[in-house]
Formats: sequence, C-alpha cells, structure tokens
Amino acid sequence: MAESLYGPVPETFPRWLLRHARERGGQPAMREKDLGIWQSWTWQQVADEVRALACGLIELGFQRGQNLAVVGDNRPRMYMMMTAVQCLGGVPLPLYQDAVADELLFVLLDAEVRFLFVEDQEQVDKVLEILPQLPALRHLFYDDARGMRHYTQAFIHDVRELLAMGRLHNANHPDLLDSEIERGVGDDVSVMLYTSGTTGRPKGVRLTHHAFISAARGGAEFDRLTADEEILSYLPMAWVGDHLFSFAQALVTGFTINCPESAETVMTDMREIGPTYYFAPPRVFENLLTQVMIRMEDASAIKQKMFHFFMAVARRCGAEILDGRPVPLGDRLLYAMGNWLVYGPLKNVLGMSRIRVAYTAGAAIGPDLFRFYRSIGINLKQLYGQTETCAYVCLQPDGQIKFDSVGKPAPGVEVRIADNGEILVKGPMLLQEYYKRPEATAEALDADGYFMTGDAGLFDDDGHLKIIDRAKDVGKLANGAMYAPNYIENKLKFFPYIKEAVVFGAGRERVCAFINIDLGAVGNWAERRGLAYSGYTDLAGKTEVQGLIQECLEKVNHELLAEGALADSQIHRFLILHKELDPDDDELTRTRKVRRNFVAEKYAVLIEALYSDRRSQFIETAVKFEDGRQGKVAADLAILEAKSFAVSGRATR
Repeated sequence: MAESLYGPVPETFPRWLLRHARERGGQPAMREKDLGIWQSWTWQQVADEVRALACGLIELGFQRGQNLAVVGDNRPRMYMMMTAVQCLGGVPLPLYQDAVADELLFVLLDAEVRFLFVEDQEQVDKVLEILPQLPALRHLFYDDARGMRHYTQAFIHDVRELLAMGRLHNANHPDLLDSEIERGVGDDVSVMLYTSGTTGRPKGVRLTHHAFISAARGGAEFDRLTADEEILSYLPMAWVGDHLFSFAQALVTGFTINCPESAETVMTDMREIGPTYYFAPPRVFENLLTQVMIRMEDASAIKQKMFHFFMAVARRCGAEILDGRPVPLGDRLLYAMGNWLVYGPLKNVLGMSRIRVAYTAGAAIGPDLFRFYRSIGINLKQLYGQTETCAYVCLQPDGQIKFDSVGKPAPGVEVRIADNGEILVKGPMLLQEYYKRPEATAEALDADGYFMTGDAGLFDDDGHLKIIDRAKDVGKLANGAMYAPNYIENKLKFFPYIKEAVVFGAGRERVCAFINIDLGAVGNWAERRGLAYSGYTDLAGKTEVQGLIQECLEKVNHELLAEGALADSQIHRFLILHKELDPDDDELTRTRKVRRNFVAEKYAVLIEALYSDRRSQFIETAVKFEDGRQGKVAADLAILEAKSFAVSGRATR
C-alpha cells in the first residue's frame, strides 16, 4: 500500500472503514438530528451496521457488479448502505431526492437497478407510481417507517428486516464478508453518479475507488484536514461534491459527518454543530448573503450605519488580513473592532464561527460574493471540477487566493489549454467510463488520455486557471466582440434581488436578458415600502420592482465597461419572467443549472420580442405544482431598457 499523511493507503473504501473501526472505534463517525436530538454512531458501530447490511444483501442475492440505487436526504444509514454495497463489489448509485418519478424511471432503467434503498414513504410512493415500468426491480428497502404500516407488498422491506437478516447470516458465515472485502481492488467502480443533463440525457459516470480515494487524499492533505474536523452533510448525495467532501473524505481522514434534521433546520443545526469544514455551491452562499441583507434592512438606523461602516473596512483589508498580507495598523485596529461588533456575530448567525476552510464549486462564484465572505474572515476557496473528475482539478493555496481564478492544478493533476481554448485535464481522479456509453467515453477522452471538460479558460501569469465559460457558450456578438453569457449571469446574480438570469446575444448586435427576481429579498423590499402583492407574478410585474432590477443591470453594465474584451456585452433590453425557473419544469437541472437551450426554445417568443421594438409581450406557460397538478401562468411582460455605456468612443445606445 502507498503511504500518506494518514498512514498506509487502503485500496477501497470498505478497507478504510475497517481501519477506522480498529484505530478509532469509539470516536463519533456520524451524527443525525432526529426529533430535535442528536444521535451518534461510532466508527465501530458504523462498521457493525455496514456488515449487517452487506450480509443481508448477500442473503437476498445481491451480486458483485450490480447497481443499488439510494434515494433520500442525507442520513447515516444511506451512507452506510453505500459502503455495504461496496463491500460486495457492487456499485452504489445515489439519486436526487427531489427527482420526480419520470426522472427516477430513466436512471433506474438505464442502470438496470434490481435493489433500491429509499428514505421514506414519499420516495416509496414515487417508485410505486412507476413500478409497472420497472420489471427488473426485485427489492425496495425503506429507512423511515412512518406511514408505511399498510404497505404489504412482498418486495417492500423495512431496512431493519435487512439488518436482522444480515446479522443472522453473519453469525452463520462469519468469514464470508471479509473475503468479499479482500476481493475488492482500487480499480473497481466505487460509485456511479449521473450527470445533471444540462445539454441532454444524464449519463452514468463510473468512478473507481482509486479515483475517489486519490481525490479525497489530495484535497485533505492540501488543506491539512484531520480526524478532528466536523462537517454538515446536507447537499444532495447524488452530487459529486457531497460524495467527495462528505463520504470519501470522511472515510479517508476519519472526521465526523453530521446530518441535519431537515432542509428547514440546516441553519439551526449548523450553529449547533459549528462545522470546521464546509462545502456549498455558490447559490447557497448567495442565499445566505441575501438573508443577511434582508435582516439588515429591517435593523435600526444605527445598526445599519455600523454594519455598512465596518463592511467597508472589511472590503478594504479583510481578505488581505486573512491571507497574512501587510495592512496598515489603523485598518487592523478598525478590523479588530469590526470583528467584535459585526463580523464575529455575523459568522455566529451563519454557523461559521469555527470554519477553518470552506469550499464552493458547481458554478462560478461572483468575485464580489467571494470577497464578502473572505473579508469577514471565512477562508472560502473556489474549486473547479466536474463529476467526471471527482469534483475538482484545481485548488487555491492559502495566501494565494484570487477572486477571478480557481487556483492552480491540484497535486498530481495535469491541466492544459487546447488550441481552441478548451480546458483539458489528466490525473488519477478521472472517470473510468460512461455507463453503457462507449461512444460518449471515447468522445470525452482524447488520444493522450486527457478529459475534455467542455470549458474555456486560460492561465494567468502566476499559473492560476481562469474559467471564462462553457466552451460551447463562448461566442461573439455581431460586431465580433467576445460574448460569455455565464460570466455576465454570475455578475447579475450577485445582487440579492436577482435569483436567476439568462442572457442572450451570440451572433446578435446586442445582449438581452431574462431575469428571475428573488421572492424573499424583493418581497421584503416591497413590504418595507408598503407595496402590496399577491405572489411572484404580481410582484414581478410591479413598475417599482422593474426599476429596482433596472438599477442592478445598469451597475453590471458599468462594471462590464472596464472588462476589456467583454465591454460590448452590456445588457440593452431585459424582462422579468412571470414565473420562477424550476427543475420540475425542466428549465433547471437538479443542481440548479440553467438548461439554456431548453429555456431559449421554450421562451422563443420572448427572445423575439426582446430583439424587436415591442414594449411588451403576452405569454402563457404550463407549470407543474409540487403536488403533481399542472396549470398555466399567463402574463403580459414589460420589455425594458437598461442604460449602457459608450465603448471606445462608440455612441451610447
């Protein structure tokens, strides 16, 4: 076995689990908040339960190489089941818990799933809805027994039945599971994660133990993670970020996974746990900042004045202090006072008082948002990677953080830029293959073994990688100027009032935009001004709200003026959509990435109106409600102008 900071490196995750059970068996491995009380499992208890689950699966005929799907919120037993499957040489397949039945159907059929483990009654009902189309499904296990009393189908099992069956099997065959674990090697597939399907049908990405262990070790050693870390695991288990930063790194380092009671209690649970290590996509950091700004707008005038004064200090020198750079004594004293009065209490409210390192990935984070968190003393770093690369390829070293880059290639990872600007990566963390898609695998890897990311980027003079946009999305305006829609959208989404933005402009003379307002932030803004509204559509149509969004766009236009190659990408016309873009309506992926092509096709009439002389456009859109019902939302949308600024002597339009 190879050596690391954590000793000899086991080849598979089950061997890591057994190692922690031997070395720190009495230490907490997992916690879960249930009915307001934190429940704990030690490493030895986790190992025992994994053994029982695995032996139960053997008893029911689970075989090496088979896929077992897991659907639900982050729960200790969900993670344990994944390890149990790996013990048998099988492949766990976590799916998004909010996926609708049809989305589950596609993956379950594509992956030929015979065994399925779900969290609760809600997920069982989804499966029963599509059961006639799942002839291969043999066993359905559930974790939460509430509401399941009258489900009598023979193939539906309480997971506690599986545990009891497994303990009996292990008593009769005490050496069988150990022999199965010994058969496992690093090149075995450890997990299959499906892509978000931004541009087409999701693909099953098969990743080996070696790939994820390499990524987990590399990240842990880079930022000196230890068994003393605490992490809150609340992001979807189907997302590569959770699999790396919760599952894989916990098994490599031995730190504790904490699962919140529910999505609604995450902030409360975070304050109780006080994680030292934190990971979230930019959208979460945006939402947290939005909540902060909403609360400040409701605060007294004195508190507002104090907040804005010390935040100006933080913007001036906070990030530099965090990076250990020289800062004038006066600013250091003011920052220390601000830490006592503002930054410290703010971090406490956010549950970030103990955070030693935090990551964000999944999409580009706006430089202003990035700077905000680092300025108040949170060591936030931006990662770059994909499902196919085990979440990251670049890392930002302490003291070398740049707000417009994603850092340097991680140790052991090669990154180069192709002639067309596409980022190519190579290293031990790459996918083995796309499941049953040999042609897709061949297209993704070039002759030299580099994975073609589909992103466009460049290296700066210090060797830091800058991401411009998706390579296929980077284009030119009609005048030949560079056009990078994702870059512009991220600037727009920095404003707390803007939840989503979709811009258009490739091959056109000007850039136009769709805007989704943030109902919470704009609703609070409206209420403080006595502006009554009945819901999202009504609020989005208010003249006052349109003016508010117009100001945001004009600020972005002014910033773009200084962006050189992107100065021509200023937004000239926009509209506020009559509904929120929604994954259930196929407008966003489950990771909340805009399905740009789908949105452009669905709302083609609105795009046509933006590029005409029209001042309004009627639209009626079909929507899906949370309870499964379908309806329609109609509105007459105002088409508005945004002030743009002259570029290189050209007249302002």
